[in-house]
Amino acid sequence: MSIANPQLQQYDFLAEMQRDAYFPPQLVQKGRQILIRLCEAIEAQKPQSLDALYALTHAATDEFNALAEEFYEHDSEIETAARENIGLDFETIAKAYGFEADVEELIATRDW
Repeated sequence: MSIANPQLQQYDFLAEMQRDAYFPPQLVQKGRQILIRLCEAIEAQKPQSLDALYALTHAATDEFNALAEEFYEHDSEIETAARENIGLDFETIAKAYGFEADVEELIATRDW
C-alpha cells in the first residue's frame, strides 16, 4: 500500500534528520517507514475521533521508542532536534487527515 493523501504523497518525512550527519541514514529511513506506515494505518482505519487517531499515533511512537535503542547503538540518539522533527511530522500527518491534534498527545507514549 502507498499513501493516498495528496498532501503527504511527496512529503519529505524527517527532512531535518536526513540533512544531519549525526543521524545514521539507515535509521532515519526506518523512522520514515514508521511515519509512512502511520499514514497507511490512518487511511486504512479511517479514525473518526482524536482518541482513535491517538491510538494509531501512540503505536507509531512506540515504534520510535524501539528505534531509539538502535540510535544509541550507533552512537546517536533521538535528541532535541530529532524530537522536534518527529513531532512536526506527526502534527503534519494529523492535519493532513483533518485533525487538530495536540502534538504532545500525538507522541505521548514517547520515552525519548
